[in-house]
Amino acid sequence: MRSDSEEIKKAILYQEVILMNIGIMGLGTYCPENYISSAEIAEKTGIPEWVISQKFGVDKKTIPGPKDTTSYMGIQAAKEAIKEAGIDPKEIDIVIWNGAQHKDYPCWLASLKVAEEIGAVNAWGFDMEAMCGSMMVGMETASSLLKGNENYKTALLVSGYRNSDLIDYSVAETSFMFDIGVGGAAMVLRKGYNKNVILGTAFKGDGSFSEDCVVEVGGSKNWPMTEEDVKDMHFVVRDAESFKKKLGERTMPNFYHVIRESLSKSGRTDKDIDYLAILHFKKSAHDAVLDELGLDSEQTTYLNEYGHIGQNDQVLSIKLGLESGKIKDGDIVVMVGAGIGFVWAAATVQWGDYVG
Repeated sequence: MRSDSEEIKKAILYQEVILMNIGIMGLGTYCPENYISSAEIAEKTGIPEWVISQKFGVDKKTIPGPKDTTSYMGIQAAKEAIKEAGIDPKEIDIVIWNGAQHKDYPCWLASLKVAEEIGAVNAWGFDMEAMCGSMMVGMETASSLLKGNENYKTALLVSGYRNSDLIDYSVAETSFMFDIGVGGAAMVLRKGYNKNVILGTAFKGDGSFSEDCVVEVGGSKNWPMTEEDVKDMHFVVRDAESFKKKLGERTMPNFYHVIRESLSKSGRTDKDIDYLAILHFKKSAHDAVLDELGLDSEQTTYLNEYGHIGQNDQVLSIKLGLESGKIKDGDIVVMVGAGIGFVWAAATVQWGDYVG
């Protein structure tokens, strides 16, 4: 039998762990009112509408209105997340912009613009990005900062995404990006908040992709810009055959790797997944992930009416999953995405009250 002192030590250790848990207090999303339909995308690209709808998996996707700058969309999502969390913005210690690099201005801190607009007067901020894996990377980064600093309690992750500006529908090699929409997402994280607790994260990078798909103008490698460069301000794939081959060989195995590693760190396996908050990509790839993990369509949300909104997809999926009743208290939710370049990212969250 255990001694009373052993039981006390165990109880103290458990309380210490509980106090260091990082929980999601609030989520926010913002989607513009404007959309482009699969028929309109077909007209712009010359690709049959049924291919856009059934294979690309886009019935419609969001496009920006006049006010929808990258930061504006993030700010609207942040306000919703703060309202859902039920906190005063003055309680926020850190604002992390984990949205797109394509911001209102180049060489500019969107995080501090967000802090100013939402009234987070006691927060400092910085910008980071892992492309479309940024939400999970932001969760890991914020968790480390909160755990490592005694005085930090609350962090805000905020993202705006408008990379659709950098897509040229006439460039067939980038057709895998024709599903890109726009929008914002945000997440309020708090230390010692024992609901919606982040259990584990996992990441995998492959730098051999780093210059395969890029915007070739506007950066320091091709400066100063000329008038002719303006028409080339869009993504290109430099070697389409090689790029496609590498994606085919590595993408899906790396998705499965980070999902299973985040689950393993959480003491879980594939069988424990109740809901998969996955990025939007082509329908066949989406279905392949579900088949691999033994999941069905009621355990995820396919974002065919939104398109791929970068690092916002996972938050949007969770919001929709909660609204539809697909996510319930006690569920294990796995978030997964990938950022071009390439980095794969996943996070496992226990939704509802934490049971350790």
